[in-house]
Amino acid sequence: MNAALLGQDHAVRAMVRALRRGRLHHAWILHGPLGVGKFTASMRLARLLLDPATTGDHIERFEPPRDTEVARLIDAGTHPDLHVIRKELAAESEMRELRERKQTNLPLDLLRERMLGGGAASANTPPVFRTPLLGHGKVFIIDEAELLEVEAQNAMLKTLEEPPERTWIILCTQQEDRLLPTIRSRCQRIAFGTLPPDAMARWWSQSNLAPSASERAWVDGFACGSPGMAKLAVDAGLPAAWESLRPGVEALAKGGYSATLAEAMAEFVDDHAKSIVKANEQASKEAANRAGARALLAMLGAFAQSRLREAVKDQNPDRAERWLEAIDRLHGVDAELRANLNMKHVLAHLVSEWSRRLHPAGAR
Repeated sequence: MNAALLGQDHAVRAMVRALRRGRLHHAWILHGPLGVGKFTASMRLARLLLDPATTGDHIERFEPPRDTEVARLIDAGTHPDLHVIRKELAAESEMRELRERKQTNLPLDLLRERMLGGGAASANTPPVFRTPLLGHGKVFIIDEAELLEVEAQNAMLKTLEEPPERTWIILCTQQEDRLLPTIRSRCQRIAFGTLPPDAMARWWSQSNLAPSASERAWVDGFACGSPGMAKLAVDAGLPAAWESLRPGVEALAKGGYSATLAEAMAEFVDDHAKSIVKANEQASKEAANRAGARALLAMLGAFAQSRLREAVKDQNPDRAERWLEAIDRLHGVDAELRANLNMKHVLAHLVSEWSRRLHPAGAR
């Protein structure tokens, strides 16, 4: 409830206008980078929709009522008409196949169980068609909606076309292009951007994080205007992890080759994944490995972006082109890992590719 929502004035104004009209569209896509407030905004929107104590002033400020029964139920995670769907819910499924499945996407069976009905869930009234237990409406929030299987997305289409009365569906995604065009065309779409420096400074002042001055400087460059990424960096100790990887990466930038860098990268991913599983016994090791890989790619991306800016500032188009190629290679790594290719092999190939592309003549 108290999560900050900073630097998203355009997105907030769009939601306030829709609420003010009193005829809110039934399906929304909140899209933008990781950790910039999409889920926070979706929860605020849900609270405003579900709480009968909501007034025009609450709407104008985009601040839901506090100290109400609805607020207390949502805070406790027990509001019967608010459904937050995440891949981790598979671990709580009544279906053995779902419980034993790797939590790396949002499969059709999970969407059926938690929202649409059909399949093994066909004996019960689908959650999306149930009468609101508190009588004020239902909200379904699908987090990381880019992880929805194609079959799951196709299964949603009819519901998006003909939703039950007073039912709202919100898709939060950092990769809108992985949603089918037929999904996107049926939803109102709101873009969220990275925060400008002044909003990030306000976020730091409101956070309970206290990195050293040098760590904060690195984190600001790494996070690129994403509070969520900044918190991840501090909580996971990424500044120290980067210091151990930096010498090998800088050697690549000069055209050298480190035989141990790929192994060190894989070790970082494994250690990061283990820390996630240790903190949450229900966390999937496969999903934790993906999170570790994303953190690694984000560190490498921040480094590459800084070198790209230097090349542009120095008016060196050849070097800038090489860093653009290096950044593009990181996108290829992400796709390869999503395709379940061997982590160590993918990272070894990345090191080889960066070494080949970033030779001394292009890095000086």
